[in-house]
Amino acid sequence: MSLPPLIPLCPPTCPPDEMLTRAEEFFAEMNSRRSVREFSPEPVPRKLIELAIQTASTAPSGAHRQPWKFVAIDNVDLKRRIREAAEKEEHESYEGGRMPSEWREAVAPFRTNWEKPFLETAPWLVIVFEEVYGHDADGNRAKNYYVKESVGIACGLFISAIHHMGLATLTHTPSRMHFLNELCGRPDNERPFILFPIGYPAPDAQVPYLVRKSLDEVAIWNPE
Repeated sequence: MSLPPLIPLCPPTCPPDEMLTRAEEFFAEMNSRRSVREFSPEPVPRKLIELAIQTASTAPSGAHRQPWKFVAIDNVDLKRRIREAAEKEEHESYEGGRMPSEWREAVAPFRTNWEKPFLETAPWLVIVFEEVYGHDADGNRAKNYYVKESVGIACGLFISAIHHMGLATLTHTPSRMHFLNELCGRPDNERPFILFPIGYPAPDAQVPYLVRKSLDEVAIWNPE
């Protein structure tokens, strides 16, 4: 097996005080991020979506297999069909007994229901598929490694890129997402991971008042 060549690492460097400033500024920026369910129909340039996908694709992945596909949609008819299929599944969850009472209680503060108009209103939908396995140059099945971890990291970078450029999104995961394979023409080796509606927040958009856990609640230093 031939190995790829090694190249020098040229990391960005800056003084510690500048590092601190950059870290504080980035935290403040990301701490203002919120999930949005009310979007403006104002168009979003395709180039912004392209750059967000490229940024997501810088994520580390198991054996560098990059087991993700980003399906970007601004077609009005396809967005409508995705909404209809998603609402059918969500109606079954909310009204058909699929969603247990504890789950409904947990999501109650977000005032959600089976109706998902944002899937049509948002100018873009980006559906991330996890590639369960790939294919080699001869078309044979090739194993991917740490797929969910890799795709999850890529999605985190995607969310950060979207927020950094001044857009909003939501991590929408309708219960049972298999319909997305059919509507998006994706093969059996791919599974829907997250559906991102993307756009500008509606001028009158509102979000629940939430408090994030403090550093002391999420960080453990030198456990014994």
